[in-house]
Amino acid sequence: MDTKDHLRAYWRLTKPRIWGLLVFTGAIAMLVAYKATPGASLTAGLFLSGVVALVLGSASAEVLTNYHDRDIDGMMKRTMNRELPAGKIRPRSALVFGLVMAVLSVLVPFLLINAISAGFMLLGLVDNIVVYSLLLKRRSWLSIILGGISGGMPVLVGYTAVSGAVTPLALYMSALVIVWIPTHIWSLAIFNRNDYEAAKVPMLPVVFGDRVASICIAGTSALLTVFSVAIFLFTPSVSIFYTATAVVLGGVVLVYSGRLALNQSRKTAWTLFKLTSPYLTIIFLVLGVTFWLAA
Repeated sequence: MDTKDHLRAYWRLTKPRIWGLLVFTGAIAMLVAYKATPGASLTAGLFLSGVVALVLGSASAEVLTNYHDRDIDGMMKRTMNRELPAGKIRPRSALVFGLVMAVLSVLVPFLLINAISAGFMLLGLVDNIVVYSLLLKRRSWLSIILGGISGGMPVLVGYTAVSGAVTPLALYMSALVIVWIPTHIWSLAIFNRNDYEAAKVPMLPVVFGDRVASICIAGTSALLTVFSVAIFLFTPSVSIFYTATAVVLGGVVLVYSGRLALNQSRKTAWTLFKLTSPYLTIIFLVLGVTFWLAA
């Protein structure tokens, strides 16, 4: 493998499609915090430092969980060609790579931003790597619930980097991501249930079956839709455009989650999974635009 292919392998190891969405939510949170916090300052240097920390933290979590899960990844068709089970990167090299990024992701906000932002970064890493991957993924279907808390930490990292404090709006935006995670992951788990069964990973569909899992997804989708509209409880700056967007997008998710509850179709589960990432992206994008236009 030449140098270019080696670099590409490390890049793929970080799962940029996953950390890209998490970094996006954190970046939007920084912009919202600037507009929502009286007297807040957002310089180019602060924004860049925050984004760099978010990239390092999110990417390192993916690398370290991939390192720990390399054995079960090799058992599943969906993941057997990833860099570690395929032998493209040595496990020890991946471990060092992930640990260095993780340490830097905490040091950057601690030294250049503030201790609160660094604390939330550390909390996110511990929840994802320790709680989700090391402790729960191979033992309990609750891994997605308890380990999903880490998904909301980039928002708090970004928001507190600018505001210097935890506000109800910051907690709401973070919780929105956390509430979104079960629908996103469990729909993928239904689609790939055979893989998880082969690797003996106790995801919700494996433990309780597709019917129960699809009903749970319908419930989490309903909660997500209601929760996304409830932002008016935390800020007066929400616009009619945001509310309409949340209602329409939530309606689309509800339709597909309802179909999934009725037919437990793998095709429907895959469609719902593919819809959820654009859903979160658009919700946060419109939310950010709403605050900037309102100011």
